[in-house]
Amino acid sequence: MLYVGADVCRNPEIAAHREWWETNGLGGFSSSTITGLNTRRYHGLLCAAIQPPSQRYMLLSKLEETLILDGIRYDLGVNQYPGSVHPTGFEFQNSFRIDPFPTFAWGVEDVELTKSIFLVHESNTVVVEYFLRAQGPAAKRDVKMEVRPLLACRGYHELSHANNFWRAEYEVAEGRVVLTPYERFPSLHIAHDAVEVERSGYWYYNFEYAEERRRGLDFREDLFQPMVLHFDLNARPRAAVIASLEPRDIASVPELRNAEVVRRKTIGGKLALAADQFVVKRGNRHSIIAGYPWFADWGRDTMVSVPGLTLSTARSAVAREILEEFSNWISEGMLPNYFPDHGEQPEYNSVDSALWYFEAVRAYVELTGDYKWLFERIFTGLEEIVKAYIRGTRYGIRLDTDGLLHSGERPVGGTGVALTWMDARVNGVPVTPRMGKPVEIQALWYNALRIMEAFSVRQENGRKGLYSSLADATRDSFQARFWNGSLNCLFDVVDAEAADPTSNQGLTADASIRPNQVFAVSMTHKLLGPAAARDLLEVVERELLTPFGLRTLSPKDPQYRGRYEGDAVSRDSAYHQGTVWPWLMGPFVLAYFDAHGRDAAARQKCLQWLSPLREYRTSDGMNQLPEVFDGDPPHRAGGCPAQAWSLALIIQSFLTVY
Repeated sequence: MLYVGADVCRNPEIAAHREWWETNGLGGFSSSTITGLNTRRYHGLLCAAIQPPSQRYMLLSKLEETLILDGIRYDLGVNQYPGSVHPTGFEFQNSFRIDPFPTFAWGVEDVELTKSIFLVHESNTVVVEYFLRAQGPAAKRDVKMEVRPLLACRGYHELSHANNFWRAEYEVAEGRVVLTPYERFPSLHIAHDAVEVERSGYWYYNFEYAEERRRGLDFREDLFQPMVLHFDLNARPRAAVIASLEPRDIASVPELRNAEVVRRKTIGGKLALAADQFVVKRGNRHSIIAGYPWFADWGRDTMVSVPGLTLSTARSAVAREILEEFSNWISEGMLPNYFPDHGEQPEYNSVDSALWYFEAVRAYVELTGDYKWLFERIFTGLEEIVKAYIRGTRYGIRLDTDGLLHSGERPVGGTGVALTWMDARVNGVPVTPRMGKPVEIQALWYNALRIMEAFSVRQENGRKGLYSSLADATRDSFQARFWNGSLNCLFDVVDAEAADPTSNQGLTADASIRPNQVFAVSMTHKLLGPAAARDLLEVVERELLTPFGLRTLSPKDPQYRGRYEGDAVSRDSAYHQGTVWPWLMGPFVLAYFDAHGRDAAARQKCLQWLSPLREYRTSDGMNQLPEVFDGDPPHRAGGCPAQAWSLALIIQSFLTVY
């Protein structure tokens, strides 16, 4: 159980930064802060995925409750309007917990009201339950409750505003209401056990979302209130509301709740449940959402996350489905980097997604021993990737004569593509283009070749020598060209090309101190020995290590940006120029553990480094880890509040060194 007491719940400054997440295995979710104050456009009780895991719509923003004791009204909601917070229901809040569902508890005079929220797995359905606890004299009080649904009914990246197109009429039957707010928009089915449905039909204006304001985006929204649900808590101390894209019977609530409780128990403890929130359906198989609330499934993030989120949590069957699903999307030797929201063709614009695929497949096969599946379903795709990278594929990705992988091409018309994980762009121009031969791409390529060498031995296909010679050439060139003796670490890019086509700079070696070099000594098959790894890691520790991960650039670099804040341009400019990424703590810890012989002292140090992220996850993170932190102390969290590879690499590294 994750528990937050009244001291935090009644402190709006702290409570507004603690967010919870419920997910449905389709890409849909329910989320807010621990007081119910929505601070993002993405906060809401039902964000549905129409075409899993994408085409997401924010339908039900919130339910506003009023508790009525002997005729005296107590509003329990919390909303930010221009210049004021109203109501201030947090003043009555005793606690918030996840046990196993997000649960609010309010104390009003001598009664307690709890509210629990859960999503039905693989259904766009949210269930909200209320329970009144009143003992002794309090049991004789007259207790009523009013619940007002506030609807957004919009694309989840958008904001709703009062308009004349909203269809205010809706169907009311016994225990059910059906609303179709716009023509050709999905109908929302609301089931309830209220004693009365009072038709209304009002717009509530100017809800403000503080996180959107902080991100330099539009931050005001209008929500529609179609009805008031009246409950008599004297007659029945339990009440429930279901909002769904399909008809539901309110009598099914106990069955739905119990099924979800059992499902979560079979998954495991808090870490396994946190990992499960990212596992979603894509077609008939599974994939991994890169981050909540605004990412879908990305090829790179998925492959990086598979070992930690599935294999480390005893869900190898899910890993297998994910790897099979992505095998169907290989094109010209590349894996999709990104699936658009509305069913368009995926984008193939990353050099490393396909290379991370090899490591994910290796981890699965090593755990399960399922070589029959490997050679029947996957191996041909792996061979296709290697062949395409050797002969050359999109965006200048090709094997050079020195055995190193080149990627990138000069931008056309002032725009360009950033092919590595450092992929931020401002006005179409990559902030860190890294054209040439990036260090982690060589590490991933070498690792892939050694994996193929081992697979070929197992298959006895006669191609072991090919992969062995390719890997040897990569290793020899890497060791000759990437070591920066003056700094005792690795160059970030060799044969680096200037992004400006008019530049006379020529090919150079980029000596920027970045975390990408860690992958040369963290992968299963390493490009450097322990002594060189220790030297490299000493530089990384000194220049880049923070309590929450590695900086993306040394603070001594003139391009360093220590704060991830402001509008989109400001944030993207800092994204990989000093911002801390928690996922990088994983490879750093794994590399350090290996380089120091996995002894007791190394284990203790690695666990100490992982401790702040563990503490963050169980406090501010509400069982999740964010995408980034500021490079400068106090390292404020930013980006997605729940990021798949942040959690995945911490799980994987923790279980390795523990």
